[in-house]
Amino acid sequence: MTDTQPIRIAVLKFSHETVTFLPYDTTVEDFTYEGSPARGEALLAAEPKSYIGGFVKVAREFAGVELVGIESPLDSRRGSGSGWITTEAFERFTGRMVEELKAQGPFDGVYLSLHGAMGVRGVPRPEAEIARRVREVVGPKAFIAATFDPHGNEDAEFLRHADMAFTVKYYPHYDSHLQGERAARTLVRAIRGDYRPAHVTVKVPIISPTVLQWTGASPWMDLIQRALTWEAREPDTYVNVFFGFPWSDVPDAGMTFQVLTNGRPDLAARIGQDMAGTAWRRREALLNSTKVHKIPDGVALAQQAVAEGRTPVVLADHSDRSGSATWLLQDILARGLRKTLVATIADSAAIEALLAKGARPGDAFDGEIGGLADESAGRPVRVTGTIREISQGLRESAALPWVSIDFGEDNVLVLSPYLAQIMEPSSLRKIGLDPDAFEVIAIKSRVHFRRGFDDTGFAKEILLVEPLEPFLGTVRLDGLTYEYLDLKNYYPYGNSSFP
Repeated sequence: MTDTQPIRIAVLKFSHETVTFLPYDTTVEDFTYEGSPARGEALLAAEPKSYIGGFVKVAREFAGVELVGIESPLDSRRGSGSGWITTEAFERFTGRMVEELKAQGPFDGVYLSLHGAMGVRGVPRPEAEIARRVREVVGPKAFIAATFDPHGNEDAEFLRHADMAFTVKYYPHYDSHLQGERAARTLVRAIRGDYRPAHVTVKVPIISPTVLQWTGASPWMDLIQRALTWEAREPDTYVNVFFGFPWSDVPDAGMTFQVLTNGRPDLAARIGQDMAGTAWRRREALLNSTKVHKIPDGVALAQQAVAEGRTPVVLADHSDRSGSATWLLQDILARGLRKTLVATIADSAAIEALLAKGARPGDAFDGEIGGLADESAGRPVRVTGTIREISQGLRESAALPWVSIDFGEDNVLVLSPYLAQIMEPSSLRKIGLDPDAFEVIAIKSRVHFRRGFDDTGFAKEILLVEPLEPFLGTVRLDGLTYEYLDLKNYYPYGNSSFP
């Protein structure tokens, strides 16, 4: 195909980070709301600063490229992670994708915006299954490229059906737009005969909690730098580092490396073995890179930091996967912290009850919030104070607002309808709060918060915490009950070896 011939590329999205240990499923309704599913230009404009945005921008820089947005679900309304996707939901949305591909084809290429840690009941490798179904429709001559989150659980199966994959390298995820750009450029080149995908996938038997995977410090930083060095040394080479996501109880969890080259399978194999071998040699350091405190110890250290003038302090409960956990709030109340912001605790029922009563800012608040979502959420906690603000929250499409409550001595509690990771101080300003007014900011986040609170120098002290018990989200993965994944096959829980 010449550079002047028109080409058609289908764009699809089905992205979800599935926490399979949560006691509820993710359903059709969770992906169905105003604006979702999206198709056509609405889908192509859905992520202007992320994967699809990067893909669309670069693809449209090539002459003769037509992009077709295939009906796709956007992110789940439950937030950044939720339970098993039901078989019904998976079949509903993938079925619609396949129908539209057939109706609007033929296509020269397909772009898939995926995550990699999707968990579907009855479908062991859902991203690979999506690629397989797409391949059946578009045929063997079309090229399929995808973008992934580094917390994907992938093995060689996906690239049995697709041709290319491009994974975000940084955590926090700064480069999703860049990976979309890479996918577009390489896909167009492949369609026009200038790129011949040759790839290898290497799995390493290491499993690690996501809170340890911060790429702002060694050794995770070193692993990513090694991948970048290979890409700089060898033109047309892309090195994907899948850190893995241990809260998806799936058979292909754990660390994975993928290497993509332009017609050089020998080079892909050499780089893959080098990356995997490097990770295995540094496996102990990888799993001891971040200090995590028990919540009582972390709150005590926060008080000490305040007394010594090292404010603001960020207390990050990395382990809360439902958003409803109250363990940190309990200790904050027990120790009498002042000028503390707790943002957020997920409690849609409490928000709905306030709306039903016609509550307004200035009204008194006295009620139990949070807890009970699952064992890891703890018990509800009674809070007495005054409603400060009822705001739209961080999502324009959210069905319920966020509620801020003044309590104690200059403290504020934020109720959200779903798990929310506060990643930037600007997010707090968006809901009517001044982050500079607080000595302690307690949030629910693993690493993403570092982009706004650490990398900017805003926080003077950062303390990662989790409950005393090894509940859902803990760094102590052997405290979880896996059904499909055998921890004994992974370092540090068994007698694993590599290669």
